[in-house]
Amino acid sequence: MAPHDNGSMTSRHTGRPRFAALGLAIALLGGCGALPSVGPDYQTPDTPMPAAWQTGTPAAGKPRDLSRWWQQLDDPLLASLIDEALSGSLDLKAAQARLQQARASRNQAAGDYFPTIAASGRASSNRQGEVINPNYVGTTYTAGFDASWEIDLFGGTRRSVEAATADQAASAASLNNVRVSLVAEVALNYVDLRGYQRRLAIAAENLASQGETLQITEWRNQAGLANSVDVEQARANFEQTRATIPDLEIGRDQAENRLALLLGRHPGLLHDRLVAYKSLPAVPASIASGIPADILLQRPDLIAAERTLAAETARVGQKMAARYPALSLSGSFGWEAFSFGALSGAGAVASATAASLAATVFDGGRLRSAVDVQSAVQAQALIAYESGILTALEEVENALKAHAGARERLNARQAAADAARNAAQMGQLQYESGLTDFQKVLDTQRTRLTAEDNLSTAQSTLLTSLIKLYKALGGGWEQPVATQDTAEGKPS
Repeated sequence: MAPHDNGSMTSRHTGRPRFAALGLAIALLGGCGALPSVGPDYQTPDTPMPAAWQTGTPAAGKPRDLSRWWQQLDDPLLASLIDEALSGSLDLKAAQARLQQARASRNQAAGDYFPTIAASGRASSNRQGEVINPNYVGTTYTAGFDASWEIDLFGGTRRSVEAATADQAASAASLNNVRVSLVAEVALNYVDLRGYQRRLAIAAENLASQGETLQITEWRNQAGLANSVDVEQARANFEQTRATIPDLEIGRDQAENRLALLLGRHPGLLHDRLVAYKSLPAVPASIASGIPADILLQRPDLIAAERTLAAETARVGQKMAARYPALSLSGSFGWEAFSFGALSGAGAVASATAASLAATVFDGGRLRSAVDVQSAVQAQALIAYESGILTALEEVENALKAHAGARERLNARQAAADAARNAAQMGQLQYESGLTDFQKVLDTQRTRLTAEDNLSTAQSTLLTSLIKLYKALGGGWEQPVATQDTAEGKPS
């Protein structure tokens, strides 16, 4: 093409087709949200729920009390440890990273709503053929923008964003589920630690009492009031009690190290705060059990399963949209000239627009099979959700029954421990007065140790059953209010 005097190339115009394509793009931009989306529209499954729990609960509290249930235990150190775990747990940080990934994936999917625009610039040197002008060497300068956009005619992008939004919500619920488990694990290990400390104190108390009995028996043997068999039996009783202490110390140290891990700390860093013995936390009189239907909103694992089902349902529509024709628009706008300074001239403007409609005519059933595969995945997600509900109901019922049984067991253990203490005291006094043989003393001391150890275990079990019940109910997190845009799957 021969150069003009102003050094610019002739601009190329597409005329009416360009304006027609531009008008179509504007119309589609305005009406894209009103276009139909193929595939099933998700609806939350209507799952029948029992009207009440089979096992009654004492003075049931309000469901909102579940969010920070550990405060009802009236133990400031436990509350402090839980707060530190919620900020330092590595498992929780990993779940937070997964939620960030889900958010980024949703934003990535929403990016398909908009056109892709690229900028380019180029300078090229060229020589004309010898027949035309053997002495001419010129440089061509070009700069401009290219844009492409696939119109979401049948809702493939909308379904993709809908699925990604549901995935984000499922990831957020999974994060809350980690919180529920983390809070419960901290509380359980704290109770284990205090329980072992209590059992160690009981063992030490009984060991001291048995040591006194051994000394008295040795004195009586020296005075001829007892034989060597009594001495050896007293020593055997003393050593058997002393042999239980290392196992209790191991259990205590393991619970302490486990707490450090849950808080994201090195083993031993919590020792100074936990070494002093404290009594077990108080057990509240009421339980915020609510009704069975509440667990659908309280348990984050069920919320995650329900949102996963919503995501898989949306992906069915996404796969179906791939079977329909795709409309794409493309265009370019730029400048082209034989000199860099001439690029700004009106005569250097060059533009082009194009629209294309493409459809798959034959693929051997691949796209149809993709829909069938996703439909099967959706069916599995529905089954997983329904199964999760049944499992949750079972866990709560079992936890309620275990807690009720733990209360009854504790009352019986308390009565047995009181009786065993009285029997041990009377047996010791009768032996010292010569009213009974030494075997009675040994028997009552063994019974006392066993009864007091069982009482301590029953106290820990009652608290453990309460913690497991709150975990089964989904306690330990507060449900945030979802924004309308997030709920509807609109791009952010």
